[in-house]
Amino acid sequence: MLKDQDRIFTNLYGMHERTLAGAKARGHWDGTAGIIAKGRDWIIDEMKSSGLRGRGGAGFPTGLKWSFMPKESDGRPAYLVINADESEPGTCKDREIMRHDPHTLIEGALIASFAMGAHTSYIYIRGEYIREREALQAAIDEAYDAGLLGKNAAGSGWDFDLFLHHGAGAYICGEETALLESLEGKKGMPRMKPPFPAMAGLYGAPTTVNNVESIAVVPTILRRGGAWFAGFGRANNAGTKLFAISGHVNNPCVVEEEMSISFEELIETHCGGIRGGWDNLLAVIPGGSSVPVVRGENMRDAIMDFDYLQKDLKSGLGTAAVIVMDKSTDIVKAIWRLSKFYKHESCGQCTPCREGTGWMMRVMERLVRGEAEIEEIDMLFDVTKQVEGHTICALGDAAAWPIQGLIRNFRDEIEDRIKAQKTGRMAAE
Repeated sequence: MLKDQDRIFTNLYGMHERTLAGAKARGHWDGTAGIIAKGRDWIIDEMKSSGLRGRGGAGFPTGLKWSFMPKESDGRPAYLVINADESEPGTCKDREIMRHDPHTLIEGALIASFAMGAHTSYIYIRGEYIREREALQAAIDEAYDAGLLGKNAAGSGWDFDLFLHHGAGAYICGEETALLESLEGKKGMPRMKPPFPAMAGLYGAPTTVNNVESIAVVPTILRRGGAWFAGFGRANNAGTKLFAISGHVNNPCVVEEEMSISFEELIETHCGGIRGGWDNLLAVIPGGSSVPVVRGENMRDAIMDFDYLQKDLKSGLGTAAVIVMDKSTDIVKAIWRLSKFYKHESCGQCTPCREGTGWMMRVMERLVRGEAEIEEIDMLFDVTKQVEGHTICALGDAAAWPIQGLIRNFRDEIEDRIKAQKTGRMAAE
């Protein structure tokens, strides 16, 4: 369990001041110019040695991602874009950072931008996050007034501007290239890759897109050293992590914990256990709505990190938005609700996703009522495989995986419903 002195987000619950003075009292903006003075290579090497993997869901090594940016400018500017479009159902961790501890993000943006040779950074915030935008903008204004942003930012000799851009509430704009399109004032639709953003991103210039949490942890990692951060969690799954636990636990919460904590310890320590006890646990979606659902009995001993959930449970850590469902849940209906969401949020650019999400949702609707044939379960699974991996962005995968998880783990539930509907109908006739 994580000790208080090792927490990076010391104001996650808004108990203290979120102002610049409050942030400084908690150790932020301490020696920022000194960190920058150590140079780009030192910063990127420390980030690599910290083992930080992107906190937006994909888990790509952050230091490695930064190193893809061109070392020398070819005349084009470079940009850091921070993805604050937190729209994955169940995910609400970045919200707490922006609401209560915004200076961690602003300081991180300065240091990360310097490491990538960027003089400008944009934070793209979710359309529904009104109060978070206000808190973040107030913090940015404070930082400008104090000389921490702008010319010679924080006395580092690096000129740096930070802009906050408000989205319009489209889930697809959380995909990095769709986000860039939206930021440029176009319709939020994913781009084909390559070219990758590090070569041609925002306005055709080298760009790195990082999640809020990935950037907000940077200053603390560099102050305490990459080795300190790498000391938490298992190999290749290092550091501390924000977990957002919702659903049928006694105390839903967002909490910073060590990576690779067991699911049982996470729930018992911070959530006061499962509603109605462990025997009442039906299913868990461990990483936000797009990762496959896992049966409750398989989750109790699960290790909460990227590799274990992917390899051992065929699911994923994603954004670490843990959705807990007890036995009062209609699991088929719950997954239908997610397929309805993905159908609604598909941008329609790729045929498999545009057509497939609607088709999958309609079959799921019939499965909820039991008005289907047993053979249709395999047919539905087959269609998810035709959508998965056949689209420009990962929304097709995100729509397919919850249904695959349902069929893999709760096939008996679906079959029982179809049989019950059939026998009920025959009895009535």
